[in-house]
Amino acid sequence: MPAEELDSHGTKPFVEHLDDLRRTLLWSVVSLGVGMAFAFPLAPHVLTLLKVPVARAGKDPETFLRVLRVAGGLSITLRIGFWGGLLLALPFILMAVAWFVFPGLTVRERRAIRNALGLAVLLFAVGVSFGYFMVLPSVMQLMLRINEWLGLTSDFVELGDYVAFVLRLLIAFGLAYELPVVIIVLGNLGIVTSQSLRAYRRHVVVGLLVAAMLLTPPDPLSQLMMALPLVVLYEICIWIVWARQRAAKKG
Repeated sequence: MPAEELDSHGTKPFVEHLDDLRRTLLWSVVSLGVGMAFAFPLAPHVLTLLKVPVARAGKDPETFLRVLRVAGGLSITLRIGFWGGLLLALPFILMAVAWFVFPGLTVRERRAIRNALGLAVLLFAVGVSFGYFMVLPSVMQLMLRINEWLGLTSDFVELGDYVAFVLRLLIAFGLAYELPVVIIVLGNLGIVTSQSLRAYRRHVVVGLLVAAMLLTPPDPLSQLMMALPLVVLYEICIWIVWARQRAAKKG
């Protein structure tokens, strides 16, 4: 931190913090705007990709997904532009938040966060990919079978509602897969240990099930498909933290 930004006590004045917050918010808004600028021209291609899970569920997306309003196309374009732009901008927004909190962190804490940024981007992409390739087709098949079981006809669904449903689900999976990053950072900082992670394993499993229930549609399949991989990742994190502790003791 530059010396001229510090007051006599070695901390930033409150006005400087407000200025940093303003710049962080501005950077986040600009990142979202740039992401949306990239997403809008790609809307037809994104829509084609979003139709694939419907085809894998056994329905023809060209007849199953329909626009029911005159301005339906515009509404769908705006939804794809916003949610797609948010997907593209999220890594940069996270970096802006990290930049804002960095001045209040120690050198060790900064190093831990920097090392975790690449993993955070990778896991976000893994979560989105898992939601797209594995969860969506299965959830669509389950929804259709429930309709058939109830004797309901499902000749078509509204395209705008489907697009919003898919994009929200993909973002939810991307954010959920950031859990290992948080645990590893806390482990590197010594805030949590492998022993404490094991001790609270049952509480964490219940918490993951509740989080999956809140983040996914109201069906047990998507909730389990989100929670179970996170439980596995949690177990992997326990071993990673244990290995770091063991290496630190030997060092």
